[in-house]
Amino acid sequence: MKKIEAIIKPFKLEQVKDALQEIGIKGMTTTEVKGFGRQKGHTEIYRGSEYTVDFVPKTKIELVVGDEQIEAAVDAIVKAAKTGKIGDGKVFVSHVEEAIRIRTDERGDQAV
Repeated sequence: MKKIEAIIKPFKLEQVKDALQEIGIKGMTTTEVKGFGRQKGHTEIYRGSEYTVDFVPKTKIELVVGDEQIEAAVDAIVKAAKTGKIGDGKVFVSHVEEAIRIRTDERGDQAV
């Protein structure tokens, strides 16, 4: 099993969700986050004063998939989230030792 964490632009969430559902992925967790990378924020003017917005709003998606689904899931996220502009985000893939469904005590791939 692998855990996929993707940081994307918030307005791309629905497209990513639809792309994952099309390949049979049934669940994910999302979080509203803030961060910066190469994009480095921007400046805004509020009530006549200019200030720097260092942290840009993003959406973090987390999902755990079986090893056989990893390539399809990553490809779906990248294709759906891409705008071709700076700040599109990143995808991280890591190994998951174990998964346990609390309600049924199922373990491993059956718990996902």
